[in-house]
Amino acid sequence: MSDDKFTRVRQEAAAKQIEFMDLKVLDLPGRLHHISFPFERFTPEMCEEGIGFDGSSYGFLKVEESDMVLIPDLSTASIDPFRKRATMTMFAEVALTDEKRTPFPQDGRCIARRAEAALRDMGIADSSLWAAEYEFHIFEEADYLSDVGNSAFAVQSQERFFQNAYHACNPFDKYDDFRDEASAIMRDFGINVRYHHHEGGAQGQQEIEGWFADLPTTGDHAVLVKYILFNLAEQYGLKVTFMPKPLYDNLGSGWHLHQFLSKEGQNIFNDPGGYAQLSETALHYIGGILLHSPALCAFTNPSTNSYKRLVPGFEAPTVRTFGRSNRGAAIRIPSYVIDPQYRRIEYRPPDFSCNPYLCTAAILMAGMDGIINEIEPIRMGYQPEDAPSPDAQRGGEFLPRSLADALDALEDDNQFLLRNDVFPEALIRRWLEIKKGEIHAFYRRPHPYEFTMYFDF
Repeated sequence: MSDDKFTRVRQEAAAKQIEFMDLKVLDLPGRLHHISFPFERFTPEMCEEGIGFDGSSYGFLKVEESDMVLIPDLSTASIDPFRKRATMTMFAEVALTDEKRTPFPQDGRCIARRAEAALRDMGIADSSLWAAEYEFHIFEEADYLSDVGNSAFAVQSQERFFQNAYHACNPFDKYDDFRDEASAIMRDFGINVRYHHHEGGAQGQQEIEGWFADLPTTGDHAVLVKYILFNLAEQYGLKVTFMPKPLYDNLGSGWHLHQFLSKEGQNIFNDPGGYAQLSETALHYIGGILLHSPALCAFTNPSTNSYKRLVPGFEAPTVRTFGRSNRGAAIRIPSYVIDPQYRRIEYRPPDFSCNPYLCTAAILMAGMDGIINEIEPIRMGYQPEDAPSPDAQRGGEFLPRSLADALDALEDDNQFLLRNDVFPEALIRRWLEIKKGEIHAFYRRPHPYEFTMYFDF
């Protein structure tokens, strides 16, 4: 910890009459936790030693090995606008209890940093840049239950469109002021917003699109966006959900990720003479992602609900292919990009039921594997519709149709994640254990529609 950094944060906190300091950290599945303490306890010693906590409650370790430590990341300090008492919040690093406070290798923020470091260590690029599209639904009411004798959900939206809710204007777009407020708070947290609008879903679907940041920062921003939207909805008396498919026979919500690699200040995905003005490096990166996309789905689409979105007919990606402006393909190459410094690809399968650190790090590792092994996506058959190659073999291959299929793929294909010790094997085993538990819990319970089909059969 830098003494200068601590001094700056403490001086800012004192100037704003901060009463409490707050540490935020994401658990392994992707749920946010926090701990607060009086400002008087914010000392250099506390920042060095950290605050002890039960790691097993975060999904990390077994109970008998659960003692861990939270170390404040002073570079992420911001004012929390949702606390009644003046509070400064920041992310925390998860560390082991040894004297050196060694970073815990299964912490998502640690994995994101290692993925970026691997990119540099292998001489591929200096950094990866990511811009996320945050899609979500707003409902006036939401209720759900599942117990021994009851299983049901109900959501209510005042919005009704005969057709074409995409970019709908007020007064029919009822939540533009909500999105204005959310975007302003995001700005206060240092999160750049490109734009926001009503999405195509006719009952309360929204989108706020961010702008480019490196991988670890993108993960932090994703966590904060959820925090902001959940808390703002609470203030407005609304319900926000990032469920990939909360409504039957309606558009689902994704977490589309635009991305490119930068080296010595230049976008190495750009090549004016390449297909869609993409470089050979970019095509190899695409090849790696498409090759490993079934295994990636275990991290990018890690809920049973995710696969109700990845179906044909709702503008969701379903096919392991790429192309210009093709929203049904797993990878879309935006054709509207003019500035070569922002030449990029958009990976469309992810949804926001993911742990954003693990999701982005896994995608980057797959792309790096494609670059290292020079995986040619067109030769592999993952070709766009307008590609000249006649020997396509895989263009019709689909993404996994269930979480179980994605977990099977991850069990069979995970070596690319282990490169440079980015993903620990223990984390992959633990992830599989948690997600198989979710599948088991889901399959054991009767579904309301099963009563419609079978109760009086």
